[in-house]
Amino acid sequence: MEKLPSLHLSRRGLIGAIGTLAFAAIARPSFAADSLISFDELYGKFGVLGLEFSDKVKRLAGKGVSMKGFMAPPLKAEAQFFVLTEVPMSLCPFCSSDTDWPDNIVVVYLGEKQTFVQPRQTIEVRGTLEYGSWTDPDTGFVSLLRIRQGEYSAV
Repeated sequence: MEKLPSLHLSRRGLIGAIGTLAFAAIARPSFAADSLISFDELYGKFGVLGLEFSDKVKRLAGKGVSMKGFMAPPLKAEAQFFVLTEVPMSLCPFCSSDTDWPDNIVVVYLGEKQTFVQPRQTIEVRGTLEYGSWTDPDTGFVSLLRIRQGEYSAV
């Protein structure tokens, strides 16, 4: 009978490996088929208080999602966020309050700075979905939907 080589792993090595795997799971959310979300799936209906978030948005809040769209022109070249739009835009669709919030944009806060792409380039964004009115303390920008720790790539 052939003897398999033994694998010797110290306690320190085992703890380090477990820590690395745990960090990787936290740092990069997994994306299941259900985590793909389109602009048509963001809102359920228009109620007496305005737009209501869809059940899918509520279910995916705090989880990793993936969306395709277009990058609106950023406020400045070194911005840490941008607006993902359903259709290409030549002007940035910033709003003065959440009551003016268009139903076809999502703010993407980047995990790290990336080079922005041309407004007509389709991109796919991945990150953690967050919903509800929030005002960015640095810019004063008001949003209803956000993707945090975002990263994107051209499609």
